[in-house]
Amino acid sequence: MTVCAIENKTVGAAGAAEAHGDAALENGEPEAPAAPDDPPDGTNGAGTPLGAALAAPAFTIAADGSYAARLALAAVPAEASGEAGGAWFVERWTLDGPEPYAVPLPLDQPEEPDSEVLPLADGRVLIRRRVADRHAVSLLYPTGPGTGELPLGAVECADLTLLPPTPDGMSAYALSAGAHSTSVWLVAGGAFGPEPVAEVPGRCSGGVWLDRAGRMLALDREMPGGGPVKAVAVDLERGGEVTPLLQIAPDSNDRLLLADPDSGLLLIRSDAPGHDRLGWGVLGSCLPVRFPECLRPADVAVTPFAVQPGQMLMPESCAVALRIDGAAGSWVGVWRPAGRRLHHLAAPEGWQAGRGVWTRDGVLGLPYADRNVACGVALLEAPVDDEHGTRPPAEPGAESGMQPSAAAAPLPVCKPIPLGQAPLTGRVVPG
Repeated sequence: MTVCAIENKTVGAAGAAEAHGDAALENGEPEAPAAPDDPPDGTNGAGTPLGAALAAPAFTIAADGSYAARLALAAVPAEASGEAGGAWFVERWTLDGPEPYAVPLPLDQPEEPDSEVLPLADGRVLIRRRVADRHAVSLLYPTGPGTGELPLGAVECADLTLLPPTPDGMSAYALSAGAHSTSVWLVAGGAFGPEPVAEVPGRCSGGVWLDRAGRMLALDREMPGGGPVKAVAVDLERGGEVTPLLQIAPDSNDRLLLADPDSGLLLIRSDAPGHDRLGWGVLGSCLPVRFPECLRPADVAVTPFAVQPGQMLMPESCAVALRIDGAAGSWVGVWRPAGRRLHHLAAPEGWQAGRGVWTRDGVLGLPYADRNVACGVALLEAPVDDEHGTRPPAEPGAESGMQPSAAAAPLPVCKPIPLGQAPLTGRVVPG
């Protein structure tokens, strides 16, 4: 889909709160170092002043919701100095059984907090570690009372970032961005360790899978020498051939945040309306991108993190989960394109903020951990929207919800090309 126009839509609502926490372990699995029940006053339980606490590393869920992985922080005994310390270790969550549970995967040495983890569908956890000027990749797995490790190799580069889990859960990819081009690496699932599979001109970031096969990857690309950021599609089975994906306005920054292969729903962030806005479109559609007013509530940041699957050819019916961050903390938003309303829901205490998985039936699972629950999933049913066209009458002078989201601006006329029809060879792409 090459998008070349803008349309505007509607409405708003109100919000609640959030908290964050780390987990201990249970269910008879290998035991992790225990965290103290009552951390010293003014510390985070690892001897670090609360005001100087490190941000928790990312919590990653497999594409099918079967497993999750994170770096968890465990307390270690006080050294001779008398000050408590902390150590990071890998923790795997099993989410697809009758009850979620966590498995610690500690090694002899603690992990660095800038390491990245990614769960595979077979229960192993991939970890990327920085070792001097290289990035080492290994697979970790439970072996009775201990942790097994299978080194896969290393990539020599300045920066290497894991991409989101692949749809099949059997492989893993990473990005290495340089000044003039970006390499896409297959870091797990290949025959000979990490190997480059594509070289994309420009500096790329992001990463969204566009299909169930794990062939089409969307990246946000800035060309050498600067210019706007545009989402492009990269075909990994054709040597990394690049196809333009988002072209809303010539000078706009158009990034793809989420995509649902079943319905084709795309969640987009673009400054084409005059400033950064959340919008939505449909993969392969010639209809314009829309930027609903309800997705920009005042004084908060809104970030989509999960789309309801299984809504074949029904993008407007997909429920979208959003993380909402404000002065009161973080909470959950639920929105459907057809509903044109943002529902605000309280998140469970200890929510792994910005993480969750939808079922096909519209139930949102939110992973959390607190002092009482080492590994939990709170289930929220998507609120029901009002029937289309039935809304309470607006008060005199109130906004109808149909006002445009930006001043009208002339845009260039160009013919949208659905991604499915766009030739993957013979097209000239800058760079």
